[in-house]
Amino acid sequence: MLSIIKSMSLHGLNGSLVNVEVDVSGGLPSWDIVGLPDTSVRESKERIKAAIKNIGLKLESRRILINLSPADTKKEGSIYDLPMAIGILISNECLKYTNLDKTIFIGELSLDGKVNKVNRSISYCT
Repeated sequence: MLSIIKSMSLHGLNGSLVNVEVDVSGGLPSWDIVGLPDTSVRESKERIKAAIKNIGLKLESRRILINLSPADTKKEGSIYDLPMAIGILISNECLKYTNLDKTIFIGELSLDGKVNKVNRSISYCT
């Protein structure tokens, strides 16, 4: 199942819209993040797995593909933890959410599932 969550790419005081597209399907269990992620974005899968487990939810072993679009914009930091986790939970039908097109998610997840603040500000969205 496919879910699309809106987030932001932060560049100093400026931000750009990023779509976090999550597809969870059958097949060999794997987890891929594409769309020019840096190391901290690729490491988010470990924080997300632990956070989901520690809030009492169990994810089945499935194929998870996450696309951060637009692909030509470098994605940096842990701010994509929350939108990726929400996309995974929606795609696994563990969470139902309406009006996703009207909400932007930014946040780092701690291992216990709490959302940590992001230490950046946004002045405008392009």
